[in-house]
Amino acid sequence: MTSSEPLIRRAGAGDGDALGRLGALLVQQHHSFDERRFLAPTPDTPEHYGAFLSSQLDAPDSVIIVAEHEGRVIGYAYGTLEGHDYVSLRGPAALLHDLIVDPDHRGRGAGRMLLNAILGVFSARRAPRVVLSAGERNAVAQKFFERESFRRTMVEMTRELDQ
Repeated sequence: MTSSEPLIRRAGAGDGDALGRLGALLVQQHHSFDERRFLAPTPDTPEHYGAFLSSQLDAPDSVIIVAEHEGRVIGYAYGTLEGHDYVSLRGPAALLHDLIVDPDHRGRGAGRMLLNAILGVFSARRAPRVVLSAGERNAVAQKFFERESFRRTMVEMTRELDQ
């Protein structure tokens, strides 16, 4: 491993603050895509997001992987193993909920390393497929996942009822 490569590892109890900081970036990014659809970030978002992800560390069907560079968490991937979901018309699958890399560290392979690590865990746990959602306006993420052999299967549509 060179000094420029991040260390990829399972998240631990001491990672809550970093996970919250990165989760808040994810909330902010999505809110900027569509302010009516996505949660607005608040000053408490990092604390709440970090607490949520920390609560998932020991959940038997949750997986959180972090990328660490020079002792600092610079990205994470969070997913869960799920059974049949008849509402979504989906059989058993792993759901990739979050994958984010700090903007200052993007374009250096950390996202791909996180994705490969979490896919490895899902595969070892015998998930038959991985399903994810990417923001409609997040063309960079969509292209990234397409390069990694993901295909489009659903389109989410939203309508406000206060019109």
